[in-house]
Amino acid sequence: MSAYRFGKHPPKQDYRTLRFKNYLTDKLAPPPASYDVLPRVYKNLKMSDPTKLFPVDGNDTLGDCTIAALAHAVTTYRGLVGKKKIMAKQDVVKLYMHLTGGIDSGLNELDVLNYWRSHAVSGDEILAYASIDVKNHIHVQQAVQLFGGVYLGFQVQQNCIQEFDARQPWTPGPLTNDGHAVFVVAYDSTGVTVLTWGNTQKATCHGGMNVSTKHMQFFRRKQKKPALHQGSTSLS
Repeated sequence: MSAYRFGKHPPKQDYRTLRFKNYLTDKLAPPPASYDVLPRVYKNLKMSDPTKLFPVDGNDTLGDCTIAALAHAVTTYRGLVGKKKIMAKQDVVKLYMHLTGGIDSGLNELDVLNYWRSHAVSGDEILAYASIDVKNHIHVQQAVQLFGGVYLGFQVQQNCIQEFDARQPWTPGPLTNDGHAVFVVAYDSTGVTVLTWGNTQKATCHGGMNVSTKHMQFFRRKQKKPALHQGSTSLS
């Protein structure tokens, strides 16, 4: 079995967090039955190897999944507007250690998003983020379609690494005490596709690898030209 690490802390709540559902109206068209952000990224960047575009970023030896997922979001959003940007492993690890105070302790996604909202990471800074009810699959789909991805945190099921190694979809199972952060880039009737550990990974039980997911968030990236891709989505 391969060596991979987890590192997402239990969800941290803040009553001030914006809620995605409060900004939706009846005029918004329903999302398509399936949607995948990556073909557009691959076409724009003229490369389609997820192992090159979305590397492990130290998440095989460190519990830095919250920062690795952030890095994968940056690559995705930049790719959607035809710009190739892949954070170097040392930059991912440096940011992780900065936010943990220099220890390999893992992080919660809310603190990561609050930092990113106030500080540029790899030249990108988000304007805002909002929570999504993980049980509302339509809202999850709309967030992926409209914003290009979702930042997701979930409680890990027992066979998570084994299924990843076997290139099998994540399926519900007995839960462990670990948490993991990933970036969602696609969905269909069977579930979602996420970026993690240097590759793509399918997950059944749409909305979160397991019913253990607590909540998710989307965010909008700051940009100089509003005509560019709207932004992104995230879950925590």
